[in-house]
Amino acid sequence: MDQRRKALIVTGEASGDLHGSNLIKAAREVDPGLSFFGVGGRLMEAAGCEILIPGEELAVMGLVEVAGHFPTIYRAFNRLKGILNGERRPDVLILIDFPDFNLRLAKAAKKAHVPVLYYVSPQVWAWRRGRVKKIAGVVDRLAAIFPFEPDFYKDQDIEVEYVGNPLLDEVHVSRSRVDFLGSYGLDPDRPVVGLFPGSRKNELKYNFDTILGAAELIRRQKTEINFLLPVASSLDPEIFQARLAELTLPITLVQENIYDAANACDAVITVSGTVTLQTALVGTPMAILYKMAPLTYAIGKRLVKVDHIGLANIVAGDGVVREFIQEEATAEAVAGEILRIVDDAEYGRLIRHGLSRIRERMGEGGCSRRVARMASEMSRGILHKEPSE
Repeated sequence: MDQRRKALIVTGEASGDLHGSNLIKAAREVDPGLSFFGVGGRLMEAAGCEILIPGEELAVMGLVEVAGHFPTIYRAFNRLKGILNGERRPDVLILIDFPDFNLRLAKAAKKAHVPVLYYVSPQVWAWRRGRVKKIAGVVDRLAAIFPFEPDFYKDQDIEVEYVGNPLLDEVHVSRSRVDFLGSYGLDPDRPVVGLFPGSRKNELKYNFDTILGAAELIRRQKTEINFLLPVASSLDPEIFQARLAELTLPITLVQENIYDAANACDAVITVSGTVTLQTALVGTPMAILYKMAPLTYAIGKRLVKVDHIGLANIVAGDGVVREFIQEEATAEAVAGEILRIVDDAEYGRLIRHGLSRIRERMGEGGCSRRVARMASEMSRGILHKEPSE
C-alpha cells in the first residue's frame, strides 16, 4: 500500500494546468513524499499527476454557458466530494484558480476537515469583493500571485502570502525566431501574426470567428503574411483543423512553448486571460479582444470594477495594449490595430516599452517552489507559519 501523503489538486483551465504542472515538479524536489491526483490537463499528467477528471470537461466561463454544462460539472463535483470523505481522503486539497467551482469544493473540504490551499486568488479586486469573507471561511492558506492582493484579506482570519507570479518561472524563450519559424517551413523574413484564441471551447464559440475574420482582412492588405495558432493543452487540435480546412489562410498550428510562439510573432491577436500576460512577458505587441454571451456580458458589466480586462493592462496599471470588448470586438477594428503595429515601427516600439514595465512590477521568480513548500507543510499538518523564503 502506498504510504505517501496525498494532495488532491483541482483546476479547470489551461493556465491552471500549466501552474499545476510546475508546482508538481517543484514538489518533487521540496517533498518527494507528496503525491498528486485530481483534475487537470496534459501538462499536469506529464508532471506526474494522476488525472481523475480532464480539466477541459469543466472549462466553461459565463453564467449562461455554465448553466448549459451543469450536469457534467455536477457529476465531477460529487465525485470529488466523495473523495474528500472517502478512502482516498487527501492530506491537503490544492485548488488552482477556477473559483466558482473550487470555492464550493473548498467548503466541502472544510466540512471533511481536509486543509485547503488556494493557489491564485479569486479576482476579488475586480468584482464581487464581498467574496473575501467567504474565501476566508473555507480556505486555510492562500497563495496570492499579485503583490496588491494580500491587502484585500488583511482583516480576515486567513493566512495569505504573496508568492510571486508563476509566469516568472515559466517564461522561457528556448528557440530563436529564425529557428522556430524554420522548423515549420516558414520564412522568417515575412511578417508573422499570432492568433491566440484561448483555452476554453466557449471562448472559441464567441471569439474564433472574429479572430479569423481579422486574419482574412490582414491577409488582404499584406499577402506575404503568415499566421501562428498555438493550441492550448486543454483543447484538441482537431477542433481547429476542421475549421481551418474551410479557409485558404496560411495558418500554422503549433503545440509547444507558448513563449517561443509569441516570440516568433510580430504581433498577436489574443483573447483576454493569462495568455495576455504570457505574451507581455515576451514583449510581443498585441490586440486583446473578448466576446461572451450577451446576457453574461450585461450582468458582468454591472459587477466588474476594473478599467481593463486584459491581465497585461491590469498589471501595468495602464492601457498598454488596446482592448476590443463585445460590440467593439469587430474583425475590422482588430485587423486595423494589428496592421498598425506591423507597419508603424514607432507605434510598435512604444507598446514594447510599455510591456517591459510589466515584468519589473511582477518582482522575482520562485513562485512554484514557495507554493510547493506550503503544500508540503499543510500535508504534514502545519497550517500557520511565517512565510517561507
